[in-house]
Amino acid sequence: MPTRARAAASTATEVMEHDEPQQPLPGLQFNETLTWRAGKPIPVAELLRRLQALATEMRDMDQEENEKETFTKVAKELASSNLLGHKDKGIRAWTACCLVDILRLCAPDAPYTGQQLKDIFTALITSILPALSDPSNAYNNQHVYVLQSLAQVKSVVLLTDIPSSETLILHLFNNFFDILSGSSKASTGEQLAKNVEYNMTAILVILVDESTSLPPEVVDIIIAQFLRTDPRTVGAISGKTRKNAALPVIDEKQSVLVIKELPPAYNMAKTICVSCPEKMARYISQYFSDVIMDASAPSNKSGARKEVSHRRHSEGFDDVDKDSHAGPTEEDLKELNKAHRLLRELWRASPGVLQNVIPQLEAELSAENVQLRLLATETFGDIISGIGAAGPPPPPILDTAAYPPITLSSSSDLTPSANLLTTPSSPQPFPQLHPHAYLSFLGRRQDKSALIRSAWTTGIGRILATSAGGVGLSQHDEQHLIEDLARMLGDSDEKVRLAAVRAIGSFEFKDIILRLGSSGSVSKPGSVLANLAERVKDRKPGVRGEAMRLLARIWGMSVGEIIAGDEQVISTIGGAPSKILNSYYANDVEVNLLMDHVVFELLLPLSYPPIKVKSSRLAVGNSQRVHDSQANGTNEAKSPDPDKIRIERMLVLAKYLDEKAKKVLFMIQSRQVSLAKYVSAYLQCCEDYNGGVMDEDETPIKEKLTKLIVGMAQLFPDSTKVTADLWKFAEMHDRRSYQLIRFCMAPESDYRTVCKALKEFKKRVETSSSAPAGLLDTLTPLLYRTSIILYNKSHVPAIMEYSTTDENSLGSTAHEVLREISTHTPEVLKAHIKEICRLIQEEAPTVVKPNSSGAVDGLKACASFARRFPKELPKDRKFEQAMLRFTMHGTPPEAAKYAVSIIMASSEKKEMLARDLARKCIEGFTYGQVGFLSRLASLSQLWLLAPQEVDENSDAVIDIAIKQILLQVRAPSPEPSDEYTWSDNVDSECSAKCWALKILVNRLRSHPTASTLAEIAVPVHRILSKLVTEEGELLDTKNTPGKHRSRLRLLAARSYLKISLKRSHESLLSPTEFNHLAQIAQDPLFPVRASFLQRLRKYLGLVKLTPRFYTIPFLLAFEPDAKLRADTSTWIRSRVTHFSNLQSQQTTSSVPGAGTVKSKASTVLELAFARLLSLLAHHPDYSPSSEDLADFARYIIFYLQNVANEGNLSLIYHFAQRVKGYRDAISTSTSKLDSKDKVTRLDDNLYHLSDLAQLTIRRYEEAHGWTMQTLLTNAKLSLPHTLFREIKDHTEAIKIAEKNFLPEGVEEEINELVRSATRKEKAGSIGGAGRKRRSEGGDTDVGRNKKIKNEKGLPIRNPTLIATRAAKPPKRPREKKPAGDEWERESRRGSEVPDSERRRSGRVKEVGQKIYVEREDDEDDEEMEELNQEDEDEGIEGKKQGKADEDGGEGEGEGVQDEDDRIENGVGNEGDEEVEKSPIAKSKSRKKGTDDKQNRATTSKAKKQSKTRNLNSNALTGRATRSKGKSKAADPKDDGNDKDADLSEPPDSD
Repeated sequence: MPTRARAAASTATEVMEHDEPQQPLPGLQFNETLTWRAGKPIPVAELLRRLQALATEMRDMDQEENEKETFTKVAKELASSNLLGHKDKGIRAWTACCLVDILRLCAPDAPYTGQQLKDIFTALITSILPALSDPSNAYNNQHVYVLQSLAQVKSVVLLTDIPSSETLILHLFNNFFDILSGSSKASTGEQLAKNVEYNMTAILVILVDESTSLPPEVVDIIIAQFLRTDPRTVGAISGKTRKNAALPVIDEKQSVLVIKELPPAYNMAKTICVSCPEKMARYISQYFSDVIMDASAPSNKSGARKEVSHRRHSEGFDDVDKDSHAGPTEEDLKELNKAHRLLRELWRASPGVLQNVIPQLEAELSAENVQLRLLATETFGDIISGIGAAGPPPPPILDTAAYPPITLSSSSDLTPSANLLTTPSSPQPFPQLHPHAYLSFLGRRQDKSALIRSAWTTGIGRILATSAGGVGLSQHDEQHLIEDLARMLGDSDEKVRLAAVRAIGSFEFKDIILRLGSSGSVSKPGSVLANLAERVKDRKPGVRGEAMRLLARIWGMSVGEIIAGDEQVISTIGGAPSKILNSYYANDVEVNLLMDHVVFELLLPLSYPPIKVKSSRLAVGNSQRVHDSQANGTNEAKSPDPDKIRIERMLVLAKYLDEKAKKVLFMIQSRQVSLAKYVSAYLQCCEDYNGGVMDEDETPIKEKLTKLIVGMAQLFPDSTKVTADLWKFAEMHDRRSYQLIRFCMAPESDYRTVCKALKEFKKRVETSSSAPAGLLDTLTPLLYRTSIILYNKSHVPAIMEYSTTDENSLGSTAHEVLREISTHTPEVLKAHIKEICRLIQEEAPTVVKPNSSGAVDGLKACASFARRFPKELPKDRKFEQAMLRFTMHGTPPEAAKYAVSIIMASSEKKEMLARDLARKCIEGFTYGQVGFLSRLASLSQLWLLAPQEVDENSDAVIDIAIKQILLQVRAPSPEPSDEYTWSDNVDSECSAKCWALKILVNRLRSHPTASTLAEIAVPVHRILSKLVTEEGELLDTKNTPGKHRSRLRLLAARSYLKISLKRSHESLLSPTEFNHLAQIAQDPLFPVRASFLQRLRKYLGLVKLTPRFYTIPFLLAFEPDAKLRADTSTWIRSRVTHFSNLQSQQTTSSVPGAGTVKSKASTVLELAFARLLSLLAHHPDYSPSSEDLADFARYIIFYLQNVANEGNLSLIYHFAQRVKGYRDAISTSTSKLDSKDKVTRLDDNLYHLSDLAQLTIRRYEEAHGWTMQTLLTNAKLSLPHTLFREIKDHTEAIKIAEKNFLPEGVEEEINELVRSATRKEKAGSIGGAGRKRRSEGGDTDVGRNKKIKNEKGLPIRNPTLIATRAAKPPKRPREKKPAGDEWERESRRGSEVPDSERRRSGRVKEVGQKIYVEREDDEDDEEMEELNQEDEDEGIEGKKQGKADEDGGEGEGEGVQDEDDRIENGVGNEGDEEVEKSPIAKSKSRKKGTDDKQNRATTSKAKKQSKTRNLNSNALTGRATRSKGKSKAADPKDDGNDKDADLSEPPDSD
């Protein structure tokens, strides 16, 4: 055996200095034989004694103190096969102890030949060392001694010098990893000692370090140990070959295990890699080179074939060269997946061993195959994040119903139980170690494959969430990744957007606020949170749902900090609920359904707060304590009030909502009132249906139930499934479920009852054997929409407390919520009305003591409640006296007005009180005295509610209103030309003039006698007209302050609208006055015109104004405020949809063959076009010049953009033509007509506009590729006789009809305007009209265009008209405008348009773009009047709202539509989004579309060809065929089937 000289040899073998004298060394004293002859073996006991003696002696000997030659004989005997292969375990164990001592004492020259060493190590590796797996073995100490000696003396290195030792080395690695993995344990379950693990690791490290090369299988075994970190892995990973070490079996049930320490076998492999980084780097590089590069390379450039590589050998690779350019096979992908998982874990364990692998992995990023790039991208993302084979950590728990709410400091407590294997950990910063690979990874952001971009997005999300595995990122890198994440939220592919949303969901709450929020709040465009908020309107349901839920969870987690007033959290995420609720304006039933779940499960979860309270029912029926009730004990007094906690969250939510979102929140509960009626009717029909078994009236019951089910099903995306589910629920006939639903809807139910009813109902449906799958998914959102959840009577005490104490600055919001409750669901106030009245009574003011500001909302709530339930209010004298004190001294004046309403609604002697109150208000009235504004407000309300009592002193009241207030200026402007401006602050003089004007208007509104109405109206109209026409100036001295004039002009305009709500009053509004009123829509001040239009849209949406008022919104063509113009456009389109639904309903019920002309009720907006032309003819800016006519064409285009479609374009064209057959009737009504009936200037204006409208319509038709339908009519639609008068001379009429009144050059201007408008319309940027509108037939414009263009054999239009158009002279080339077309310039100018380039609205004076958003007192008036009117005549409102129980789904559908239309008081929504129309109406629209197609199919070709002739003849002979009769549609009537729910058995009684 050659001598080995190693640096690791024992110091005992070093040579002594030559100059020292040599002393004889002692030798081995053992002289007994250990061998025997064949057939004469030494007894086992004796042999054991000898071996033990030898081992004991050698164990105490040192290496340098003994003569090595004395060990020769013993060494030879110990290496004999008799001892090495002895059948007794003890003999083998003691022999091994002696052998390792021989190797120790004789080092570095082992006294054995190569074959002897091989036999020795074979015995050790196959017999002795495997026995270490059983610590309970009788000879375990000997086994441990052998292991320790091999590790400490390092004699195991001799194994590397043995020829063909690869098998032994592989066996040794297998044994050690098997032992540490626990594959063979002791029967007693005893664990291995730590020193055993340590020595095993030391031995393997020695072998790896000393071996010139390791067998490939050994490398496989070492690397495979890193998969042990995956808790799903089952079985051993230490197979002898690669086939045995294949991808492990996955057990999903084990994925939830939490491992608190790394497996010993993993630690051993990790120590090997850390101790020998250079060698292991080479081995691992070769390993991954074979696995990764062979699979990813398109061809084998090195010339080595895959099948000759020991790592790639398998039975499925016989034909590997058949298609070298193909992607990896399924087997390749399995190997690649395994290899990439190992890469993740190797980085966590020993980054140094991957120094040669990272470049190979980087090359994969550029592979052509998508699967290879995907694996590389995912692996890089996890490596940088420090995520290993066990996968990423579980997402943080974002429980929005948790209480108490978390804070930023306590958010770390929400992290799930720490799992060592899934805790991200990166030993070194990857971007610094491998900058080039990191940049290559970042470059995958622009990968052409959405799959790669999605994986990349997930990767950067993990990098940010884990701070690059805990080592941190530089500020530049972190900001860069945050910006990339924000961009990925706007990717064109839904998978990428979804990955970005989920990536944000992997962040902890604290990181979302502090790190992601650093790029900006939800309101800052381009930030992560703002882009996330935009995804709540994503067109893909998956992305939309994930984004909306995540945004709601983030806000829900922020509630605690928002309540605490953390400005950073408020500014960062406070606007999230607004983004969610504003998605309602997307007009998508899927979005609305999702929003219901988010609101009641995340924003305001029903289970919040999870506090159990004792059920104690008070006399008032409330399950919680009233605010001022006394606690029974100290513990009860200190226990949290769940109702107060819940309402605090709701108030915080409402406080930070924007105006549009707040209206949606309030709509959610106001919608409950109307939907509850339909659900109640459905439940009643279900009971009548009786599970399908009926004794009588079977057909009517089925028909009504069918209509109700179809109507409600339209509120859901999958109406077919919902219809089947509702029928199945009716067939189940579960009476208890019916009662539970009634509990949820009953105003008398407290919050606890509602929640328990919902819970029990869900449980009953889930456990019902007859319930179909998915029934609960249908009924749950329906219950959310109809249950008394937000405006529950349990919440009233808490709301009142916040309104009085202003705790957490929630007082104003509490007042607003209380006002909404009193308006929409006053029933919930019954249990607390006495408490409210008591608080108001305590707040009653005196001459020296004013009332608090919160008393106004309490009075408002009481007034609304009194209108509905007057008998419930207190009747005692103290309460009446308190109300009287409010009428005389209440501040602000609205308090006096509400007090008068309460007195007049609830007092038993209201006539006497009204008379006395009027007298007190008049007596001694002087301007400026204490309470003079309250007196004016009281007089105003008294004259509205008690006109007969006030008429007794009418002269005195009028004298106060006009002479003492309106005609006086106590703070005159310094100059007569004081600037007409707006101020949000209203001084006492301005307020007094407003109340004085309301006194006059209310007198007119309440006048009971029709015969004397005109006499009363004349002076009032004169005052209103002067205020409107003179910009709020009433005096000849022209010294009224400008800020007063704007308020007075606005009030006068709104008073005109209010007066016109009654038809008898509206008829007194002359056309001239109406034209002046319309100019308010173009008032120079934005707050004036915005407030006026808001009120106008509200009244029109509620069908309270006559159709002529529909012309006013079309004057906003030049509106400089884009939002106001967009909102108005959206509202107009919503009304178009509404009238289209009416037409569909009338078509369905009309007699066949009656023609296709629309009825008068459904042609309101089309007829408004003729009115619009008359209005424009009287416009102060009108002139017949080409430039002005081109400007006025923009009014027409604005009208067409919002109203016109292919179905009604011919009717609009018809009205435009007919205008030319009439003369102006407004100017002639005030002057004497000439005997010759000559054409006046205004007539010319009409004719110019008629030709202009016809030209614009034809160009608009061509731009959209439409074909005007033939107008079939059995009766003429007449023009308003108050605006137009007939031309008596037939010859003159023909002459006018044939003459073209347009000047030269106008046509080219119109062509350019229409083209520009069409481009903008398609881009969705003009007036919010970008979305495709459905025509009345239900087909989209684009779809219809394609059909017209592609379909052959369509009827040819009028040949004469076509020839005329074809013969047009060629257009002159126009000069190119430098800065875009006129529409583009206008949109860029915004509010800074010069006077010369826009119409009357161009003289707008901006005042900081502040909208006057404070609630006007006359709005409250109207609400009370509506409630009062409902009490007096519910049938009237039923007609207006289209509500008819008898008609089933159709009548109820209209009711649902009107509720939706009331959002924003009839206003539409965001500019490029249409208002949601009733799903019931949508079904009718689809049915109507089918009918329209059938009607068009039956139209003859001859009629289509003669369309133009018919239209022209209609314009000339309109006076002869004008219809004089008016048809009246039958109003649906209530069948009275709604019954009160039986609440005798609440859900918690079971």
